[in-house]
Amino acid sequence: MIAVVSPAKSLDYETPVPASSTPSVPRLAKEAHTLAEGAASLGAEKLGTLMHISPKLAELNAARFRDFAEAPERPAIHAFAGDVYTGFEVATLDAPAIDFAQDHLRILSGLYGLLRPLDAMRPYRLETGTRWAPGSAKTLYDWWQGRIAELLAEDVAAEGSGVVLNLASQEYWKAVAGKLPESIRVIDVDFRAPGPDGPRFLSFHAKRARGMMARWMCEHRITEVEAMRGFDSDGYRFDPQESSDTRWRFTRA
Repeated sequence: MIAVVSPAKSLDYETPVPASSTPSVPRLAKEAHTLAEGAASLGAEKLGTLMHISPKLAELNAARFRDFAEAPERPAIHAFAGDVYTGFEVATLDAPAIDFAQDHLRILSGLYGLLRPLDAMRPYRLETGTRWAPGSAKTLYDWWQGRIAELLAEDVAAEGSGVVLNLASQEYWKAVAGKLPESIRVIDVDFRAPGPDGPRFLSFHAKRARGMMARWMCEHRITEVEAMRGFDSDGYRFDPQESSDTRWRFTRA
């Protein structure tokens, strides 16, 4: 089984990285550099418009793309710092669990395509849903075409289970949706929290739960997807009545 998560806008390039987290090389690094060069040519104002971000953030990201080749590198699982990664809490994972993650966890990325947890990445912000791409493509989805799905399919084949546990957002999963071989079983996971009218989707809680589930998988070295129904972090429980073979719901107590 390979679990797939989204990246994060927030980054951490300050906290020390454990010596045991030896960086690996992103498999689509060439494509990342091509995208960074194209984004660098846009300038801060255009980036701000495309990304719907403040002038200050636009300047920051324009500088990141402009200086991309010389920027510091850091293992992706230690670099992303959003809600998913708060739930994953990599700082408290032991080295064997992180090694397991390297084989069984993947991070979708607008810039790098598909990252392994220890792949060395440079700081960036480029959502897959951005309506821009170098050349004649109009969106990043068009630019990547099937390359991300092809690499994910290769990883699933190498891992051997034939199963993908989708813990990514719809925006990022769209980069591979409908492009994986039919032989690969995809299970979408839906997290719900209690509400006045019944269980409801809350983005903040769902993001953290995705990270917690990915961590739970790595902590317990789970390779058989059916065992993931036992996930119980932070009061979540599998709801068989609201689940199907391809979509599992976990509701928080």
